[in-house]
Amino acid sequence: MNDTSLTGHADASDAGGPTLLDLLVVLAENLKLLVFGPLLIGLSALGITFLMTPEYTARTMILPPQQQGSAISTALQSLGPLAGLAGAAGGLKNPGDQYAALLQSTTVSNRIIETHKLMEAYKSSTRQDARERLASTVRFSVGKKDGLIIIEVDDTDASRAAAVANGYVLELRKLTTELALTEAQQRREFFERQLQGAKASLSAAQHALQGSGINEGALRAEPKAAADAYAALRAQATAAEVRLQSLRGYLTEQAPEFRQAQVALAAVKSQLTKAEAVNQDAASSEYVSRYREFKYQEALFELFAKQYELAKLDESREGATIQVVDVATVPEKRSKPQRAYTAVVSTLFGAFVVVLFILIRAGWRVVARDPANAQRLARLRRVWQRG
Repeated sequence: MNDTSLTGHADASDAGGPTLLDLLVVLAENLKLLVFGPLLIGLSALGITFLMTPEYTARTMILPPQQQGSAISTALQSLGPLAGLAGAAGGLKNPGDQYAALLQSTTVSNRIIETHKLMEAYKSSTRQDARERLASTVRFSVGKKDGLIIIEVDDTDASRAAAVANGYVLELRKLTTELALTEAQQRREFFERQLQGAKASLSAAQHALQGSGINEGALRAEPKAAADAYAALRAQATAAEVRLQSLRGYLTEQAPEFRQAQVALAAVKSQLTKAEAVNQDAASSEYVSRYREFKYQEALFELFAKQYELAKLDESREGATIQVVDVATVPEKRSKPQRAYTAVVSTLFGAFVVVLFILIRAGWRVVARDPANAQRLARLRRVWQRG
């Protein structure tokens, strides 16, 4: 190697170091190394990619159930205090992120591992190791605007990659049938529980009324109108209290919606108090008391029954099914290793390493030509040889 470009400008080096022209000259003198070195590194990296096991990526795209307007929303407006019950039962804001989280759950992962025998495929001794390996080969992404969920699975077996990707869709469908995730499902379950309780109370009130010895004709007597109105007010008061309790779970007492519910409850209770005062004399009658209780339970049962039927209708309309936009097919081309990309990146990195090596070596030789530095280097070599 010829380092005259650096040694011939010792004065310049002493003044401020080698110039850019000096560095270019050094690189030109090592042109063969600069060309063939990176090329050799790139070809070596390319050769290594041929020894690597190819991986394939299967991709599927799904559309989760979307939250939408429903027939029950309109019907609830006519029921006063019950209008807030469905809102308290629902509240799903971003279904895409929620379904993506379910896809990454341990339940889904274990089912995928068992169905596709991944412990044997991954040669894992424990299920936890298999889950970690599976998690490293699967990617989930949720579209911020369209809400679509994309599932990508990498595997050395192209058929298994497609099977696992489609398996995630099947397992997600199974899991969603076991859980109440959508607003309609939650409303249906909520009103189903309320309906069961109201049915039991109505049955008890009916037996009590029958035990009073009043016949069918007595049920159509004058106290019926007052009892019906009182029962309707009492049912509304109960519904308003239920709503207020549900709002306490996620709203503060200063929230406008919470205060509105308090005002509605107070208004209904005020009307109920007036109705009780008007019927105070009639209330002493055992028949009227039992009949009034029966009508109250009947009105409450009818309210919950109506909402339960509407919720079931909404659930069937909403169709809480996972819609597949793109089914994962067996990939025909490998996704890894990317040979062209690897070769180009390796060549560029090799060029950087070779340039750095040439400049360091040239600088080292310049330093070594200085008599003072030569003595220090000789001493350093002796120390290394002794060690």
